[in-house]
Amino acid sequence: MKKLLPLLLALVTFSAIAQNDLPKVDMTTLDGQPINSNDLSTDDNVIVISLWATWCVPCIKELDAISEIYPDWQAETNVKLYAVSIDDSRGVKRVKPMVNGKGWDYTVLLDTNNDFKRAVGAATVPLTLLVKNNQIVYRHSGYSPGAETELYEKIKEFSAAN
Repeated sequence: MKKLLPLLLALVTFSAIAQNDLPKVDMTTLDGQPINSNDLSTDDNVIVISLWATWCVPCIKELDAISEIYPDWQAETNVKLYAVSIDDSRGVKRVKPMVNGKGWDYTVLLDTNNDFKRAVGAATVPLTLLVKNNQIVYRHSGYSPGAETELYEKIKEFSAAN
């Protein structure tokens, strides 16, 4: 038993570390092109991945709030936001009209089978992830007004850590 404990501890530690890796999951763009989540963070820049759904009011409020200041974020930090819709095969037809109607300038990806959602351990949406070099460096669940300011501070913090 005493020999098993260090092995078990090492295994748990490794699992905790491994969960910070951005999982490799296939999704599609709004125009049906396949993309793997591992291809999103290919350089030293910070990216934001926001999991959302058309039926999620806090998700839409968060993406609307970020949309207003997103051009400034990009100019200052070169950050890119990927909005990953978790709408299922029945609801996915509402995604493109909503994105176009809102005028969101994000790359929108479709996770209709919720494979990415499960892989990152998202219990609820919205879930916002900051990723750098395919490592999840920050995660935040839920949305309340002003949370985008805290998110931007984290973006600047991890962008400066180049």
